[in-house]
Parts: sequence; C-alpha cells; structure tokens
Amino acid sequence: MGEEAKAAERMELLRPYQVNAELMAKTGKADTMFLHCLPAVKGNEVTEEVFESANSFVFDEAENRMHTIKAVMVATLGEED
Repeated sequence: MGEEAKAAERMELLRPYQVNAELMAKTGKADTMFLHCLPAVKGNEVTEEVFESANSFVFDEAENRMHTIKAVMVATLGEED
C-alpha cells in the first residue's frame, strides 16, 4: 500500500509463489484443500482453476470466519443496565 509504482515489480517477484494446479499436484494428494482468507485476485496469488476447483474451500472458510467474528462482537458488547 502506498507504493503503487512498484506493483508490477512485486507481481513479477511473487509470481513463483502463485498457487496453481502444478503446485497443488506437488502435494501428491488428490484431496489437498485450498484455503484463502479473501479477497483473492484470481490470476495473481491463485489461478482461477484452483480457486474454482472442488478442492477450494475459500467460501466455507469465509463463512466460518464470519460466525467467529459475530461471536466475538456479541461477547464484547457487554450487558445493558
């Protein structure tokens, strides 16, 4: 953030760390799960192929996080007098 001029350079530096089908295959397991905290930029940190695959649980993860955040909010609101 704040160094948008370096965005292209960073994209190129981070490209080898992209989660793609080749990387998922290297796990040697057909049931390897892909998780992401969202928002994701398909084509940058993850390919659309992986993001949309049956091994992607990004929306399940987001839903679980939502319920956790709601529970924390309720716990910290306190009681009315």
